[in-house]
Parts: sequence; C-alpha cells; structure tokens
Amino acid sequence: MGRMIALLILVIPGLGAALGIKWMRDSLFGISEPLFSALWLQFLAGLALFAAGLAFIGGFLLHRDRKRNKVQARFQRRQKTP
Repeated sequence: MGRMIALLILVIPGLGAALGIKWMRDSLFGISEPLFSALWLQFLAGLALFAAGLAFIGGFLLHRDRKRNKVQARFQRRQKTP
C-alpha cells in the first residue's frame, strides 16, 4: 500500500510537469489555450508548472535517498553539534 501512495505522490506532479511542457510547446507554435489571454502568459504558466513538478520530484527523490544513505557527501545533511 505504501508503494502505491508513493507512486501517486510522484505521478500527480509528473502530470503537472507534462502539462507545463505542453503549454510551453503550444505557445511556441502559436496555439492558444482558452484559459489564457496571451501566449506569453501561457508560456510563463507552463514554465512555472514544469519547474514546480520537477522540483517536487527531485526533492522527493533526494529525501528518499538521504534516508537510505545513498547520496554523495556533499548532499548529506550536516550533523548538529550541541
């Protein structure tokens, strides 16, 4: 059950990032979505959606790898000294 939840956590931002790529591509080819009034606004919304989805997936994977100690020394958390 835990793996299904983790898969859903990764699929939803992945779909958002894919939608962001579609909006950016459509704005470059001059295809306007009815949601946006200008092509540059559509491109910026697509860029923001893509960046947010990519950052979420990257953060999720980094968090998981830190828990399993599978990251390089520069990505490990620093220990707090009392």
